[in-house]
Amino acid sequence: MTRQILIIWAAFGSFALLAGAYLFQFIGYTPCQMCLWQRWPHFVAIAVGLVAMRIGGKLLPALGALATATTSAIGVYHTGVERDWWEGPSSCTGTGGDLSGDLLSLDGPRLVMCDQVSWELFSLSMASWNALFAAGLCLVWIAAFRKS
Repeated sequence: MTRQILIIWAAFGSFALLAGAYLFQFIGYTPCQMCLWQRWPHFVAIAVGLVAMRIGGKLLPALGALATATTSAIGVYHTGVERDWWEGPSSCTGTGGDLSGDLLSLDGPRLVMCDQVSWELFSLSMASWNALFAAGLCLVWIAAFRKS
């Protein structure tokens, strides 16, 4: 497989994961704060892919790998928070720690806690699936880097 094809697959993979996240949000699964954190590196990976296809260079696939490794790591961290392996941010776990009563009112926006699983498939949450797929995309970026 050529370097260009690997970059296309890697960038498209991040696009597909983001599209899936926004589809779930559209059908009613409101994302928590950590879910939103996992989206940013995918945006970076897509941008890196677009730039890499236009100008090339050896550094860009490495940046794509770093972006997908970052979102995978956030997904692993989020999974650990969901499964009570470790504590998460106090702003989005347990009772919401630092949140005021106004934010928790029924009239305001719905607050989604990071330590609650809202959807899972085969006992894996969305954060877990993101971690797995992003790790796979990281390997594709690394393969593109090695072809440089």
